[in-house]
Amino acid sequence: MSVVYALATPAAKSAICIFRVSGDGCFDDIAGLFGLDGFNPRTFYLVDMKNGERLVDRVGLILFKGPNSYTGEDSFEVYAHGSLGIMSLISDTFDSHGYSEAPPGEFTKRAFLNDKISLNEAESLSDLIDSTSSDEVFLSGSSLFGDLSNRLAEYSERVNLIRIRVEGEIDFSEEGEDFMDDGLLDDLQKVKEDFESFVSLCANKRDISQKKNILLVGPTNSGKSSIFNRLVGYERAIVTDRPGTTRDMISSEAFFETSVFSISDTAGMRKTDDVVEERGIEISLNQMSEADLVLGVFENYSEDMISFLEKTCGSNKFLSVQNKIDINKADVKKYDCCVSAKSGDGFKELRQEIASFFNETGVKNEKDFMVRDRHVKIFMSVTKNLEQAIQGLNNKKTLELVAEDLKNARSDLDELIGRKFSDSLLGDIFSSFCIGK
Repeated sequence: MSVVYALATPAAKSAICIFRVSGDGCFDDIAGLFGLDGFNPRTFYLVDMKNGERLVDRVGLILFKGPNSYTGEDSFEVYAHGSLGIMSLISDTFDSHGYSEAPPGEFTKRAFLNDKISLNEAESLSDLIDSTSSDEVFLSGSSLFGDLSNRLAEYSERVNLIRIRVEGEIDFSEEGEDFMDDGLLDDLQKVKEDFESFVSLCANKRDISQKKNILLVGPTNSGKSSIFNRLVGYERAIVTDRPGTTRDMISSEAFFETSVFSISDTAGMRKTDDVVEERGIEISLNQMSEADLVLGVFENYSEDMISFLEKTCGSNKFLSVQNKIDINKADVKKYDCCVSAKSGDGFKELRQEIASFFNETGVKNEKDFMVRDRHVKIFMSVTKNLEQAIQGLNNKKTLELVAEDLKNARSDLDELIGRKFSDSLLGDIFSSFCIGK
């Protein structure tokens, strides 16, 4: 494979930037690039990187000798000062030496093709990089660092051993060899039950990676926009004393308690002749059923309004919030949380309420691994093939059909690990990676 390079850190001004280079033959240019005639792998060198005769930067350099590297090939990493000018010069320097800029996921793809990681571990690495909550980190880590691959390989081997016994009966039964003892059906049933228990420990990424949607609703001038700005950490929404300032939904992201939330501010609810404002209120009401959590914000208590909002969105995902406790006495008996958007009082408790709500409705602790839709589909196929094999033995079907079901189950498990794969599958998986990984 050709020598490739990529910037492994964001293309933005920073303290340092890191470039990765991989491919057989990349060590041939070490002397010309860094003036280093000899080196020891996995040793950090401080060297001058040059483009021709001109100094680009004094950089850190680590070299990895294949196959003892991430990709399994000869590779090295360059640690330089993180200016955009230096990043551009380093890229130009690598281009001048004939290196190709790596597409997304190229380094991990090479690691997979060189048997450094399994296919599901490569997917888990992408999931780990994309993680936005502690749950995703822990579940991706369990899948990435070998546990999931080992479990899948174990089931693959157990299915294969049963398949050998069935095919042995097919091939050698006339020679007096007995492969079909009374325990085979029990063993196959146990494999199926154990596999189903394993699947129950897997959480689908699609179910846990979606951002939690929080919607702020309430009467005009209750301070929804001020609370919105406090939660997202900056003045994203316009705040004035004039009712009806917010006429459309405004959304932004906030991060706290190890999770990412999408927070939306909506038009204040009131009777109005303004067509635009009325449309904004209508949008707010429609969005309430779609939100994961609705925060009703009030300055003055309104039992009718609270009851209406609870009924509209469902009381199990509604929190009532009293705002402006800097000028009004907090009423903890009537509201779920009391805050002051002006002073910030009560926002620690509000964030804890939000985090607690999603912790209670999120992924439960008994999950061990995070998987994708691709895995779930194959899990279902494995279970179906094992069930068909069990039914075939129970119904005294032709053993060739039972052996075929077991072969298909084993083939599915091999596809999960990546022992068999198509080029299109690899393209789909690795194209989702960031550049430099």
